[in-house]
Amino acid sequence: MDNTIPLHLQEVIFSSKEPAISRRLTQLEREGKLRKISPRIYTPIHNETPETIVNRNLFKIVGQLYPGALLSHRSAIECKPTPAKLLFLTYTYTKKIDLPGVTLSFIKGQGPIAGDNIFTDGLFRSQTERAILENLQESRITGPESKALTLPEIEEQLEKIARLQGEEGLNEFRDKARELSEQLGLEKEFKKLNKLISAMLSTQPAEILTTPAAIARASGKPYDSARVALFEKVATELEQRQFENTPDQNSSLTAFRNFAFYDAYFSNYIEGTEFEIEEARQIIETDTPLPARNEDSHDILGTYKILSSPEEMRVTPETPEELLEILRYRHKVLLSARTDKNPGQFKDKNNHAGNTHFVDFNLVRGTLVQGFSFYKNLTDPFTRALFMKFMVSEVHPFLDGNGRISRVMMNAELVKAGQTRIMIPTVYREDYIGATRQLSRQGLPDAYIRMLQRAMKFSATIVSEDINFMQTQLEESNAFSEPDEAKLKIIEREEETFPEETLYLRPTDDEDNTRKRGTKR
Repeated sequence: MDNTIPLHLQEVIFSSKEPAISRRLTQLEREGKLRKISPRIYTPIHNETPETIVNRNLFKIVGQLYPGALLSHRSAIECKPTPAKLLFLTYTYTKKIDLPGVTLSFIKGQGPIAGDNIFTDGLFRSQTERAILENLQESRITGPESKALTLPEIEEQLEKIARLQGEEGLNEFRDKARELSEQLGLEKEFKKLNKLISAMLSTQPAEILTTPAAIARASGKPYDSARVALFEKVATELEQRQFENTPDQNSSLTAFRNFAFYDAYFSNYIEGTEFEIEEARQIIETDTPLPARNEDSHDILGTYKILSSPEEMRVTPETPEELLEILRYRHKVLLSARTDKNPGQFKDKNNHAGNTHFVDFNLVRGTLVQGFSFYKNLTDPFTRALFMKFMVSEVHPFLDGNGRISRVMMNAELVKAGQTRIMIPTVYREDYIGATRQLSRQGLPDAYIRMLQRAMKFSATIVSEDINFMQTQLEESNAFSEPDEAKLKIIEREEETFPEETLYLRPTDDEDNTRKRGTKR
């Protein structure tokens, strides 16, 4: 009992061998200021169940009543009681002790050693290498009452280490576990661990592996399992919804290319490649970069070359290999002038945006291949477009240009199906970024879906064979305004005919090559 803290602020109070404290606790209990919820444990709280109070203060209770105990086996990894309400600890004896809502399962063994972690006052936690070895101990009990995780769960822990620290980190983990196994007498368990790691690193047969992530790593196609789980969630959500059919009204080549110009302009603007609209039109109409902004100009040109080609924009992947090929080809065209960004090559180092860290560069191919399995099962073009766009942006497979490539891939799905392409104007940037971030960080797809539905509804109103009139439509919708200046307006328009002003990009070698790649269309 801590007399320096007001009684009502102490959720749990422990009995003591000191007579004065013991008498004080007895008096407070008689006065109704304390109640005993378990042997040696009191609380001043009367409006909550003992189970609730113990659960909230569990590790403090264990550290106080059993100093030197070690959170071990599966509890060292899960850091919570099992579904069977068991908490496993290594201590000086083997015994089970019931507390309200949880059973402490003590296992006699060696206490904390160098490298084990201080979890809370009096309570330690097995270091990860020791915990994995402990979980490889034989157990006659299975399920939620077992002290050990299942083999697939152990594989997931090892795959997580490889994913976060690389194969070198996994090898270092094995070396440390070897040392600990000799110190703790867990040599037999280390042999099991060594076989698992060797199989994952393809130095031994992979037949002993059971989880898809571990098997994929052994086959040379490791992937980000957390991202793949998110992709599955997004695909499931999209499958359960129905979306309107929105045919593209910019069906002539001139109108198609007019829309493509503004799509390319906004797609670059949103990524920080900002031009005055007249400058961007000059670059496209002359097919010539501005001398003072060669790389930025080529970004606009590269994006437009892809978006303005109906033939190229009808190319969608039929196999995982085609997905990888299409991504690399389009990236090469888009960033052709930025040689420092390795155009056409997947990233060779990790990238992030703020607190969002994208897929590890070693896991790009495997994660895209796994994501493709969900994509291919989607049938509605809008769902395929939304899924493809999110998958590419979430993996972030390139050093630069990922946002633009993800939007190109999205619109290719819509072009192939004859649907309205989606344009993200400047004024809608914050809505776009916020909804995408919410899905990426919180796994909540609703705002992302609604955001792109609204963007498509807006895009369907931008229709004209007159480039100047299309710009007027965009201006009336506040498309060029900054997000803090205005809101996106969706203006329903009557169908009219306007004289053509052709915005034409001469066929280039890149465009000719799209016809020779042999990719299914």
